[in-house]
Amino acid sequence: MHSPLPLFDPAALRVLEARGVAACGGDAFALMARAGASAWQCLCKHWPRAQRIVVLCGPGNNGGDGYVLARHAMAAGHTVMVQALQPPITALAQRACEDYAGAGGAVLDASLPLPEADVIVDALFGIGLSRAPDAATTALIEAANAHPAPVLALDVPSGVDPRTGDAPGAAIVASRTLQFLARHRGLRTGVAMDHCGDLEATALGLDETVFQAVVPAAYAYRADALRAFFPLRPRDAHKGRHGHVLCIGGDHGGGGAIMLAAQAALRSGAGLVSVATRTAHVPALLAHSPEAMAHAVEDADHLDGLLQRADVVAIGPGLGQGPWRQAMLGAVLNCGKPRVFDADALNLLAASGLRLRRNDVVTPHPGEAARLLGCSTQDIQRDRFSAASSLQSRLGCTVVLKGAGSIVQAAEAPPAIIGAGNPGMGVGGMGDMLTGCIAALMAQGHPSPEAALAGALLHAAAGDAAALDDGERGLLPSDLLPWLRRLANPVRR
Repeated sequence: MHSPLPLFDPAALRVLEARGVAACGGDAFALMARAGASAWQCLCKHWPRAQRIVVLCGPGNNGGDGYVLARHAMAAGHTVMVQALQPPITALAQRACEDYAGAGGAVLDASLPLPEADVIVDALFGIGLSRAPDAATTALIEAANAHPAPVLALDVPSGVDPRTGDAPGAAIVASRTLQFLARHRGLRTGVAMDHCGDLEATALGLDETVFQAVVPAAYAYRADALRAFFPLRPRDAHKGRHGHVLCIGGDHGGGGAIMLAAQAALRSGAGLVSVATRTAHVPALLAHSPEAMAHAVEDADHLDGLLQRADVVAIGPGLGQGPWRQAMLGAVLNCGKPRVFDADALNLLAASGLRLRRNDVVTPHPGEAARLLGCSTQDIQRDRFSAASSLQSRLGCTVVLKGAGSIVQAAEAPPAIIGAGNPGMGVGGMGDMLTGCIAALMAQGHPSPEAALAGALLHAAAGDAAALDDGERGLLPSDLLPWLRRLANPVRR
């Protein structure tokens, strides 16, 4: 399935579940039977040589799905062991358990040590758990995580909150997660990404009409979506039609940051890129990027002409903490051009409480987001969707909340999750590159929300492509530059 992928929250999933039951003639167990059978097919597809299957069943309907899978595995001649936290408490799970037991299956207490297994199936909680697991469940989850066998999680890795992506306590670390009916938005960002493994979804064979008019809670964009943002340029294109970006930053000791932003803007297709920086950084910038128009700017008075000529202003990389930062930012806040704010510019915005314009973009990491909202970084990571929404409301502009599964939140729009990027990008300078990417796309005529989305996706996809060469560890921001150019040209003559 091509991007964007619609993502749903638990409330929407319950609507889809009710529709699925109706499509099965009102037989809820028929829908559970489909889920269990689909899970068994998934296990067979990805672990075709597995013979010893351990299924961990919770007391609810997710446990019922596990009992159905166990019965299929047993019927296929596999060695199956079910360990349950407690007896089933829903009618559907009770029926599934009885069918499994009636076929000769045994249910053991979950407190027993996990046996040898080729695959462990997590059917403990599904979408129903939004709190930290209790002591007994925590012990079972930790035992499963310590076991050498791969784990297939049914619907959601137990312990992960599918609304937010948070894991308030112990959580299953799955090798693969099979989502029933539709994709969960909370599995695409934050802590959840360390628990899901490979994500897969099944519609359980239901007709497309079941899914109509159910509004997604978010959308996920992968690298395949870049084609829609970067069409061929006309033959008579020239630099004036591709926009002029002014990058402001690089106080003493921060010249490299503004250089990276300028290089990224050039490689992302901006027609002209100017740089306003400290005098000391101009020679190095010209040596590394002669295409950039470097200007020595020691006070705000020297910015006026540059601001007038620019189409978009990017401020923040290497801006520093001193009086020069305040002077530069003050001039930019008074100009009427679309702006991208990052890094040290965000810290000054946090202290000022200023509200920005709708066509501006900010790109905070969780720490900067916490300062902007007056909370802790842990609060931001606990619910990244709420944090992005609060930032958008607080600032009035488009927000790119960086991190694993970056979230782009524009006014009156569902959040967009960037389904690209890797841990190797967690190094100084990567955010400066992102600033340049977004500013370049704004200068080329993309509306700010679209530029933020396309720029974040281009940046993350370039990071993935660069990591394929020599690995994630040791990846440098400058390694992305050739890939920015290639990926900004997905359609070629």
